[in-house]
Amino acid sequence: MNAARPEVHPPAPWTFPQASEHTLDNGLQVALYPLPGQHVTSTRLNLPVPLAAEPRDREGVMTMVSRTMDEGTASHSADEMAELFEGNGIALHAGVTQHGIWLDLEATTRNVETGFGLALECLTQPAFPEQEVNRHRLQRISQIDHDLADPGYRGTLEFVRTFFTPQSRLSRPTGGTRESLADLTREDCARFHADWVRPGDAFVVVAGDFDEQTMLAALNRTLGGWHSQTSAPTLDVASDQPADDRNRVVFVDRPGSVQTEIHLGWLGPARENGTQWAPYPVLSYAVGGSPHARIDRVLREEKGYTYGMRGSFRPRSDFGQFIVAGSVRADSTPDSLRLLGEIFDGVDGGLDAEELREGVDFLSMTAPARYATADAVADEAASLHFVGLDTSFITDYLAAMRSLTLEDVNSAWQQWSSQPRTIVLVGDADKYADQVGALGIGDLTVV
Repeated sequence: MNAARPEVHPPAPWTFPQASEHTLDNGLQVALYPLPGQHVTSTRLNLPVPLAAEPRDREGVMTMVSRTMDEGTASHSADEMAELFEGNGIALHAGVTQHGIWLDLEATTRNVETGFGLALECLTQPAFPEQEVNRHRLQRISQIDHDLADPGYRGTLEFVRTFFTPQSRLSRPTGGTRESLADLTREDCARFHADWVRPGDAFVVVAGDFDEQTMLAALNRTLGGWHSQTSAPTLDVASDQPADDRNRVVFVDRPGSVQTEIHLGWLGPARENGTQWAPYPVLSYAVGGSPHARIDRVLREEKGYTYGMRGSFRPRSDFGQFIVAGSVRADSTPDSLRLLGEIFDGVDGGLDAEELREGVDFLSMTAPARYATADAVADEAASLHFVGLDTSFITDYLAAMRSLTLEDVNSAWQQWSSQPRTIVLVGDADKYADQVGALGIGDLTVV
């Protein structure tokens, strides 16, 4: 007997998990995401310290503070702290973005209060041992040398130098340079920490399988005891701005390179709200966000010039960018740039209905899988908070995406596609710079 074929229905619209919002006894803002079955609890703590708060001659100090806060405290040595984290199955990481310092804490729900206590100790009692600070400083300088040997990183470095004004902090590496790190000391770290690491505007996200009241009590017993008696310094710095002369081609010469790294981009939209943002993930997917997007369809499948190249809209605080990055076979450099121009001209003529449907289906239907873990939920919530948004932004843009028309996505692309383009190439300039210059796509400089 043959069983009846089941009827397959489209998935129901998905919404981002809802948080309960709380204020700890010390005023610290908390968002709790109870996620049954997620027994490893993910915590994110945002410290909104602008990267531009670093002294110009000590850029990288914020990165050093984030890397050394757990390398010994007033109560425990670096080895003792490592044993406490390892013995309790707790992972603590910290890093820096344009918007501030973040802490990432992973622990089983049973041990998460211990993790909160250890994180609080790192936040409030860091010793910044000279030996540990110096070790991380030298590691960072060594990392710079290693990064500069990577054509992708070298292209990114030259791109931000070209795209942003010299006054913009974004025009320089987040982790500092050899020069700014050369004389950095533990006193610099301690001073920056005392000035900027404080609970005033901090924000905590906790996601996992837990009872909300129990978790809230644990947070109050630990991070709720974090206080500061002083205010952060007044900060008056230039905002990050695109350079007026960013419409250029910069060729970073690497003699003998068998590939050319391409970084190409222009000004794009900021994320204002979910409805406004909805067309841009779809455009990203169709133009350069998947192996069968327009860029790879031409440069990889038809021409065999690249193993893969990606392009997408990337939002920042006050504006965004459309960025294309990837490597091509060296002898295809001029033709790859010509073809990229033709691809963008083709998008100016509009996506087709199939591209719109594929982009909307993929992005909306895979959202549950993208946010299936506590780690992903906490990470998204904390990242959005840094830029003044909450997770309703995700729900809103996914809902708006499902009703997008071709006119919506095509007009969104055309709003930005005529912006001045910054192009950075890392490869054999002696062989290919003249051919690139002959394309007439911008003033050419060889570095």
